[in-house]
Amino acid sequence: MSTATARASDGASAHAGYLYVHFKREAADGEQIYFALSEGNDPLRFDDLNGGEPVLRSTLGEGGVRDPHIVRSPEGDRFFMVATDLQLFKSHDWDRHVRWGSRSIMVWESRDLVDWGEGRLVEISPPEAGNTWAPESVWDPEQEAYLVHWSSTLYDDPQAHEGESYNRIMCATTRDFREFSAPRAWIDRGCQTIDTTVIEHDGLYYRFTKDERERGGLAPLGKSIFSETSPSLTAAEWTPLAEGIGLGAIKQGEGPLVYKSNTEEKWYLWIDEFTPERRYVPFETDDLAGGQWTPSTDFRLPKDPCHGVVLPVTAEEYERLAKAWA
Repeated sequence: MSTATARASDGASAHAGYLYVHFKREAADGEQIYFALSEGNDPLRFDDLNGGEPVLRSTLGEGGVRDPHIVRSPEGDRFFMVATDLQLFKSHDWDRHVRWGSRSIMVWESRDLVDWGEGRLVEISPPEAGNTWAPESVWDPEQEAYLVHWSSTLYDDPQAHEGESYNRIMCATTRDFREFSAPRAWIDRGCQTIDTTVIEHDGLYYRFTKDERERGGLAPLGKSIFSETSPSLTAAEWTPLAEGIGLGAIKQGEGPLVYKSNTEEKWYLWIDEFTPERRYVPFETDDLAGGQWTPSTDFRLPKDPCHGVVLPVTAEEYERLAKAWA
């Protein structure tokens, strides 16, 4: 159990369900914030709240948001949501978004998971960054701060953003999601990597990331998820655990999200296949350290589920969410 979860409740049994926060495919309202609630404590059966309409909308920056993530504070008294400032529906101009996309993230803050206020746009990437994608946050007790990470392409000339570059995972720390430390590279393999997520268990951090390279040649497992472990979020080197996670059951994968069962020693890893036919596909394991994931067979996800987060919630939080967006 993570430090934040341990302080926020008396244990996993205090959790009564799960909140899935996500966006949907590129459409007029697709790139906004959607909430889905689990069927009680079932970790794999979800239904969209608010009649399948967004619960939050961004009118700042690019006018759309993707890849939302929520972290519970270590004191358990508030939540911070971060999301990518990006809307592809208007243009689908990937080159523009990679070279001259937003260098900011959207931030919302809430004490009850219902009232999120107006939200704010916070610049976190340096001038040489072309994009700022898939931000996530994790409380780091070693630094007594939140480690916020995301992916960015970096260009030699901060004014031109020309030539070839690649996404690497950047990071910065914050205590209030208003002021951030100077960004630095967190994962840099010398090739394209995006979509990192982290979970802690028994003193180890497990990090899941997408190898964004085209598959073949030097990247036989490109366009799929790899995992690593470390006892510290700030470690210079992480121990490789698994590569090509899910391949065979899915053609390709991105946007991993991971969470622990509220009721047993089991973990769930959702991977976005990002095909016209299918988005998220859940996998499961009862041995997080083993690195082996089995496709889940009995699940019900909301329509068009895209990159997001699954957050365990208490009975009080569950009822509040259900009442607010029945």
